[in-house]
Amino acid sequence: MSYNWCHNPDCHTYHTQDRIRGVKGNKVLRTRKIKVHEPLPQYYQGWENHFCKVACFFNYVKIHIAQIVAISPVHEPSETPIENPQKVRVQSNWNPNHYWTETKIVPKNNQQQ
Repeated sequence: MSYNWCHNPDCHTYHTQDRIRGVKGNKVLRTRKIKVHEPLPQYYQGWENHFCKVACFFNYVKIHIAQIVAISPVHEPSETPIENPQKVRVQSNWNPNHYWTETKIVPKNNQQQ
Protein backbone atom coordinates (compact mmCIF):
# COMPACT_ATOMS: atom_id res chain seq x y z
CA MET A 1 0.00 0.00 0.00
CA SER A 2 1.40 3.39 -0.97
CA TYR A 3 0.86 6.82 0.51
CA ASN A 4 1.29 10.48 -0.44
CA TRP A 5 1.50 13.52 1.80
CA CYS A 6 -1.12 16.24 1.33
CA HIS A 7 0.22 18.69 -1.27
CA ASN A 8 -1.33 21.77 0.38
CA PRO A 9 1.61 23.81 1.69
CA ASP A 10 -0.54 24.97 4.63
CA CYS A 11 -1.93 21.55 5.64
CA HIS A 12 0.48 21.26 8.60
CA THR A 13 -0.76 24.57 10.05
CA TYR A 14 -4.41 23.52 10.57
CA HIS A 15 -5.24 22.92 14.24
CA THR A 16 -6.81 19.45 14.34
CA GLN A 17 -6.06 16.59 16.71
CA ASP A 18 -5.21 14.09 13.98
CA ARG A 19 -2.27 16.28 12.87
CA ILE A 20 -0.61 16.34 16.34
CA ARG A 21 2.53 14.17 16.49
CA GLY A 22 5.48 13.78 18.86
CA VAL A 23 6.18 13.18 22.53
CA LYS A 24 5.24 15.41 25.45
CA GLY A 25 7.19 18.65 25.28
CA ASN A 26 8.13 18.12 21.62
CA LYS A 27 4.79 18.18 19.76
CA VAL A 28 4.30 19.23 16.12
CA LEU A 29 1.44 19.60 13.66
CA ARG A 30 2.13 17.34 10.68
CA THR A 31 0.76 17.25 7.15
CA ARG A 32 -1.82 14.47 6.69
CA LYS A 33 -0.89 11.18 5.02
CA ILE A 34 -3.14 10.12 2.10
CA LYS A 35 -3.71 6.54 1.00
CA VAL A 36 -3.21 6.18 -2.78
CA HIS A 37 -6.12 4.39 -4.44
CA GLU A 38 -4.98 2.03 -7.20
CA PRO A 39 -6.83 1.22 -9.34
CA LEU A 40 -8.88 4.40 -9.11
CA PRO A 41 -12.34 3.81 -7.62
CA GLN A 42 -15.48 4.58 -9.61
CA TYR A 43 -16.28 7.58 -7.38
CA TYR A 44 -12.78 9.15 -7.82
CA GLN A 45 -13.01 12.95 -8.01
CA GLY A 46 -9.44 13.73 -9.10
CA TRP A 47 -7.99 15.17 -5.91
CA GLU A 48 -8.14 12.28 -3.41
CA ASN A 49 -4.68 10.81 -4.10
CA HIS A 50 -2.92 14.13 -3.42
CA PHE A 51 -5.00 16.14 -0.92
CA CYS A 52 -6.57 15.25 2.43
CA LYS A 53 -9.72 17.30 1.85
CA VAL A 54 -11.32 19.58 -0.75
CA ALA A 55 -10.27 22.72 1.17
CA CYS A 56 -6.60 21.67 0.87
CA PHE A 57 -7.07 21.06 -2.85
CA PHE A 58 -8.59 24.51 -3.44
CA ASN A 59 -5.92 26.22 -1.32
CA TYR A 60 -3.27 24.56 -3.51
CA VAL A 61 -5.08 25.64 -6.69
CA LYS A 62 -5.41 29.22 -5.37
CA ILE A 63 -1.64 29.38 -4.82
CA HIS A 64 -0.59 27.66 -8.08
CA ILE A 65 -3.34 28.62 -10.57
CA ALA A 66 -0.96 30.55 -12.88
CA GLN A 67 1.38 27.56 -13.23
CA ILE A 68 -1.55 25.14 -13.68
CA VAL A 69 -3.05 27.22 -16.51
CA ALA A 70 0.39 27.61 -18.13
CA ILE A 71 0.53 23.83 -18.65
CA SER A 72 -2.19 23.97 -21.29
CA PRO A 73 -3.20 27.57 -22.13
CA VAL A 74 -6.31 28.35 -24.16
CA HIS A 75 -5.74 30.98 -26.87
CA GLU A 76 -8.93 30.51 -28.89
CA PRO A 77 -12.55 29.88 -27.91
CA SER A 78 -13.98 26.39 -28.32
CA GLU A 79 -17.16 25.90 -30.35
CA THR A 80 -19.74 23.14 -30.76
CA PRO A 81 -21.87 23.18 -33.92
CA ILE A 82 -25.60 23.08 -33.11
CA GLU A 83 -28.88 22.83 -34.99
CA ASN A 84 -31.02 25.97 -35.05
CA PRO A 85 -32.26 26.48 -31.46
CA GLN A 86 -36.01 26.06 -31.00
CA LYS A 87 -38.29 27.48 -28.34
CA VAL A 88 -40.26 24.73 -26.60
CA ARG A 89 -43.24 25.15 -24.27
CA VAL A 90 -42.84 22.92 -21.19
CA GLN A 91 -45.63 21.88 -18.81
CA SER A 92 -44.92 21.46 -15.11
CA ASN A 93 -45.15 17.96 -13.60
CA TRP A 94 -46.53 19.25 -10.31
CA ASN A 95 -48.95 21.89 -11.65
CA PRO A 96 -50.69 21.19 -14.99
CA ASN A 97 -51.61 24.90 -15.30
CA HIS A 98 -47.98 26.04 -15.08
CA TYR A 99 -45.95 26.42 -18.31
CA TRP A 100 -42.64 27.97 -19.29
CA THR A 101 -40.51 28.32 -22.40
CA GLU A 102 -37.14 26.66 -22.81
CA THR A 103 -34.63 26.88 -25.64
CA LYS A 104 -33.89 23.40 -26.99
CA ILE A 105 -30.26 23.10 -28.11
CA VAL A 106 -29.22 20.04 -30.12
CA PRO A 107 -25.59 19.45 -31.18
CA LYS A 108 -25.08 18.63 -34.87
CA ASN A 109 -23.96 15.08 -35.64
CA ASN A 110 -20.65 15.29 -37.46
CA GLN A 111 -20.81 12.26 -39.71
CA GLN A 112 -18.04 13.49 -42.00
CA GLN A 113 -14.67 11.93 -41.28
